[in-house]
Amino acid sequence: MEIDRAGLAAFLRRRRELLQPEDVGLPRGRRRRTGGLRREEVAELCHMSTDYYARLERGRGPRPSPSMIASIAQGLHLSLDERDHLFRLGGHAPPVRGTGGTSEHISPGLLRVLDRLEDTPAEVVTELGETLRQTPLGAALTGDTTRYTGPDRSLGYRWFTDPATRALYAPGDHAFLSRMFASGLREVTALRGPGSRAAQYAELLLARSDEFRRLWDRQEVGVRPHHLKRFRHPEVGDLELNCQTLLDPDQSHRLLVYTAVAGSESHERLRLLAVVGAPSAR
Repeated sequence: MEIDRAGLAAFLRRRRELLQPEDVGLPRGRRRRTGGLRREEVAELCHMSTDYYARLERGRGPRPSPSMIASIAQGLHLSLDERDHLFRLGGHAPPVRGTGGTSEHISPGLLRVLDRLEDTPAEVVTELGETLRQTPLGAALTGDTTRYTGPDRSLGYRWFTDPATRALYAPGDHAFLSRMFASGLREVTALRGPGSRAAQYAELLLARSDEFRRLWDRQEVGVRPHHLKRFRHPEVGDLELNCQTLLDPDQSHRLLVYTAVAGSESHERLRLLAVVGAPSAR
């Protein structure tokens, strides 16, 4: 497919002009003259340089890669139809749609909710526990879990391969969480079938973890997570947080929101965590 530079430039400009700062969790400010977002704001949302994005809006520059198009689509909070249109304008076939568990494009509605949770630990994850986006307080609670690559992106995979992952959770919960992660991976593997990412993760874990092999042999399914999560943070101590889940069935994504009972010790420690931030060592 050929890139439509003029069409791409016009579409990007129009989408940028239609977005308001509050739509993407940015402050409006008093001296804002433009009706929509500034180019530098969009570039930051898309994780690219302002110069690169500006050249695309002017119909110049290199042909953007599929990963760059995906980043722009997410940064501009595009719907799936708009995302697919952007891919075609950029000269690429759109990603396959469906609820196969492989899509990483977060819906605009889910993003709008996440953007409004500035003072709350929250994250958007796939059905395999791969973090797609975190709030700043979410990263302060668990570390930046978007930095992982390959199988390590999955919390359930890291649970059986990385001891540092378990250190974040209360030791008394470890046995249950091991059962839960093995059970969950078995269910997703059956849902997505052989050759799926879930099946690949299961094969890797069977080769690497004795504990996972024992749990996998139990054929256990239906072990559901508890609403109360007990974290052990190296800076602020133990926290008991309630986890609320919002499901996007079209994309098989979940928005996880962690809250503490008002007036509790955990509530005070969350407030402290907002000041301390994420430890650089994790």
